[in-house]
Amino acid sequence: MLNARTASKIDALLDQYAALREDNSGAIAEIARAEVAESVYNSNAIENSTLTLEDTENILAGFTTRAHDLREVFEAKNLADVTEELIRGVGKLDANLILRLHGILLRGINDDWAGRFRRRGEWVRVGAHMGANSEYVDRLVDTAIAEYYEDTSFFVDRIARFHAEFETIHRFSDGNGRIGRVIINQQLLELGAPPIIIPNKGKERHYYPVFRGYPVSGDFSALSTLIARQLIESLHKRITLMTAPKVIRLSEWAKANGVSGSAAANKAARGTIPAFRQRGTWMIDAQYGSDNKGRG
Repeated sequence: MLNARTASKIDALLDQYAALREDNSGAIAEIARAEVAESVYNSNAIENSTLTLEDTENILAGFTTRAHDLREVFEAKNLADVTEELIRGVGKLDANLILRLHGILLRGINDDWAGRFRRRGEWVRVGAHMGANSEYVDRLVDTAIAEYYEDTSFFVDRIARFHAEFETIHRFSDGNGRIGRVIINQQLLELGAPPIIIPNKGKERHYYPVFRGYPVSGDFSALSTLIARQLIESLHKRITLMTAPKVIRLSEWAKANGVSGSAAANKAARGTIPAFRQRGTWMIDAQYGSDNKGRG
């Protein structure tokens, strides 16, 4: 569960974001579209896709520079289509929405599995974890959705709990992780928050362990922390891009403000300065801290 300080920080940033969003709906959509390749790359890489970010960008632009596995090409294109659906707006979370998005995700990859839940006799195993009996997955996910909307916890904790439960049930034969991460962004967008990118880098420390522990402990706190950290970065990015006269590399900012590069990077990673990543490079408002050097 998130501490009150982090929750308060997110609420304050959301207030800033909401005020800016009213007059900048076009910018909000374009920022999200600019992130599609990076979002697709990270989500597929979490599932062990061999495509690089550059490969993904090239595929989504309509050309390739080297031989690619055809399945991975479809995975990139289809997940980008799903992400574009979210940007256009998909409404409230329910089973029909999940099935529709899954149908797009597996289109041309496995049309028998696309857009349907596991059927009787179809089992899935991820490491030592067995997904729920397919006879009960519909009911289990309907219950998880109902509990998500009834939950009065801070919204980041609600989303984290749902994601942990969804991945534990593992309702699909393929595509469960990617659809689960898509749902995180659907939930954020429905609440008026921006989408996030769950990073492939660090997945062994910050992401996978949640799913090994949650089925037996019910503990999803590490996932709440991860989602909160990525949401703070996403908010910093959008607020900065809509308000800053100039955005520069964090390394440049650190040098100009007498802050060591490692200290600046640490502040950025902790979200204590309004930095954000673009293609893996930390960026920040060039004027941030000019009245109080290195604050944060």
